[in-house]
Amino acid sequence: MKKALIIGAAGFVGNYLITHLSQDCNMQVYATKLPQETIQNTYAKVYDLDILYKQDIIDILFEIRPDYIFHLAAQSSVGVAWKNPALTIDVNIKGSVNMMDAVRELFYKPRILLIGSGEEYGHIKEGETPISEENHIRPGNIYASTKACQNMIGNIYARAYDMQVMMVRAFNHIGPAQAPIFVVSDFCKQVVEIEKGLREPVMYVGNLKAMRDFTDVRDVVRAYALLIEKGVPGETYNVGCGHAISIQDILKLIISKSTSSVRVEIDPNKIRPVDVPIIEADISKIKAAANWEPKIPLDQTIQETLDYWRARI
Repeated sequence: MKKALIIGAAGFVGNYLITHLSQDCNMQVYATKLPQETIQNTYAKVYDLDILYKQDIIDILFEIRPDYIFHLAAQSSVGVAWKNPALTIDVNIKGSVNMMDAVRELFYKPRILLIGSGEEYGHIKEGETPISEENHIRPGNIYASTKACQNMIGNIYARAYDMQVMMVRAFNHIGPAQAPIFVVSDFCKQVVEIEKGLREPVMYVGNLKAMRDFTDVRDVVRAYALLIEKGVPGETYNVGCGHAISIQDILKLIISKSTSSVRVEIDPNKIRPVDVPIIEADISKIKAAANWEPKIPLDQTIQETLDYWRARI
């Protein structure tokens, strides 16, 4: 049985990835978290780990000897990155370098998947959409720049040290149990609070004109599992649905599923300093390499996210 180590598994994606690897891929799963975090998924053996301490990573790798390493540990909120750039740089760049350096000290070569972001492409010019992995990157925010740096360093490690490192640029992923600091979960939570009479019937929103490529998290983790087996070291793969939709249309779809009448107002605190107008993935490369494409429709994901909040509020 193959051993999979998920570094930074306490978040939204980590829980889904643990379950998928264990139940659908028949892997023995190990997962790390920060000491103050919790992982309630019983399909993984859990370790405490701060990736800013390289020796701690080395100790875990020597104990487990994983065949596959999924590097999910990151400061992944664009909004938080604007408020705390130094933390974002430490975790997303220094932390990933610590992990790759620790792997270099092993006496075998596990396959590694570095999780990046579609935000790395940044300011996309006319004619570049849908955007391929070969496109120029022009990061438009702190978070995106750290992920772009991680990608470049991963490519160098793959070539210079003959390591089996693959990189992903994951576009927006959504689904039940996502934290409400992210737009779709935030909207769904607000709608449910309105339905239950816990807030006035007003939705407070940021930039509705931006267009983003949204994929169900369950499709995303399926892509990760396929890529870590079939991806080519040193290569980068887009993971997305291949179709962008405006935040305004997302909001309309969510409100259409509400049992209450809802009014929309702009909240200046939700407006980012810089926002990229459209991000849409060309997913032909991952289709060819891993025979993957998304299966879960947006309508289903939104319905299940609303139902998640309805069951918990």
